[in-house]
Amino acid sequence: MTEQNTPRCACESGIEPEGGPKRIIFACAGASKAGQLTNEAAVRLTKEGYGKIACTASLAVGTPSIKKNVEAADEVIVIDGCPVGCARQIAEKAGITPDQEIVVT
Repeated sequence: MTEQNTPRCACESGIEPEGGPKRIIFACAGASKAGQLTNEAAVRLTKEGYGKIACTASLAVGTPSIKKNVEAADEVIVIDGCPVGCARQIAEKAGITPDQEIVVT
């Protein structure tokens, strides 16, 4: 499948900078209360213009468009919902070293 025929994740639309560094935010969004809070935090940070939330599941499966967005970012932020660090591990397995990791407990 060529890149132009590769499906694009519908939940991400790129990084639109509003001045300052371009940040991409991956949240755990796990089933626990803390996991759900990570997603809420990422949504709020996006609304406040700190960065742009991106789909962690899309990163896990290697969607080319999400990889391009990571390459265009100045900083990668990971917000995890427990010390297991699933979002961080997904990023690392995708070859990405997060610039910041926040663990909500």
